[in-house]
Amino acid sequence: MKQRTLLIALCSFLLMSFCVSKNAIKYEKGTAVVNTTSIVKARGFQGKTPVKIYIRNGKVQKIVALPNLDTPSVFAQAETLLKKFVGKSVDEAEQMKVDGVSGATYSSKALIQNVKGGLKYYRENKK
Repeated sequence: MKQRTLLIALCSFLLMSFCVSKNAIKYEKGTAVVNTTSIVKARGFQGKTPVKIYIRNGKVQKIVALPNLDTPSVFAQAETLLKKFVGKSVDEAEQMKVDGVSGATYSSKALIQNVKGGLKYYRENKK
């Protein structure tokens, strides 16, 4: 009985994970919006630091940081590096070497990982 319950729980979890990650890309008026919440596990100083990446015609239009638990003033410093990806093609942005922000190292690294992970996911799953 315990094995069956465990198997059902595992199957439910896998199904939910698959469904959540399949919804990571939404399309709005010709723009793909990639939400990294369920597809990238990068962590800042206090936890996950997900982003939404807006892609149109193969280029990054903007990147918006989603709510997180990092210290707001420190996170705001790290958030400035997101602008470096804007205007780049998906391939260019994914290959970029971006330095973290001094004093916001954990947040910077997590944001970079989220962007690159989201771009990779987009490249592999776009319509």
